[in-house]
Amino acid sequence: MSEIENTPNDNQQPITQSWFTSWFDSPYYHILYKERNYREAQLFMDTLTHYLNLPEKAKVLDLACGKGRHSIYLNQLGFDVLGADLSENSIAEASKNNNATLHFEVHDMREPFDKKYDAIFNLFTSFGYFENEADNLTTLKAIKESLTEYGFAVIDFMNVNQVIDTLVPEETKTVDAIVFHIKRYLKDGHIYKEIDFEDNGQQFHFTEKVRALTLADFQQMMDEAGIYLLDIFGDYKLKKFHKTDSERLILIFK
Repeated sequence: MSEIENTPNDNQQPITQSWFTSWFDSPYYHILYKERNYREAQLFMDTLTHYLNLPEKAKVLDLACGKGRHSIYLNQLGFDVLGADLSENSIAEASKNNNATLHFEVHDMREPFDKKYDAIFNLFTSFGYFENEADNLTTLKAIKESLTEYGFAVIDFMNVNQVIDTLVPEETKTVDAIVFHIKRYLKDGHIYKEIDFEDNGQQFHFTEKVRALTLADFQQMMDEAGIYLLDIFGDYKLKKFHKTDSERLILIFK
């Protein structure tokens, strides 16, 4: 359920990939989510960088950057930005926008970086994907190790309580003439999204699987990682977090 297996030839052993390795590297991922509200995301970046009072030309890491749209905007705000993502296809596309203060690289978020950053952003629920629970803690430790002494990190995660309460079990969405059939459910502490569709006569199936991490879960991991949680917000305007009805869980720490 959580993994996608590639079919080997006679001389190969089966290759098993994590679901996020296959799905995020697929062009269909970007097709399905092409209508995301990027203006809202830019306003969030404006609000967040203002709140953090980042210095001019601060070094910012956009961790799990995808094709780099938000890295590009952060760079336009005047920051020296590195966008990092596990998807080689996404980084290849993002790298077309490279300049003197904007770069992209393929990187596993479980590994710390060689350089230190004034701010590290992990945005739009790009956390909690790993099959091994310990990898979530490993990622937090890597973020901590990659911050400067006075740097800030931000994790923008879903508010699990609100998501579960409003979960839409089944949905059909048509994008670029492709009909995506989507099923959502909670199982074994994870929120699943099953995605089925047909394109050019071929059937496709992908699975998204995200750990249903609550504020208490993050607090426990952060305590273990030696991270100091500074603030908790519930939406992109940085309003107070409410357990039952906030849209987001935004954690600011150092």
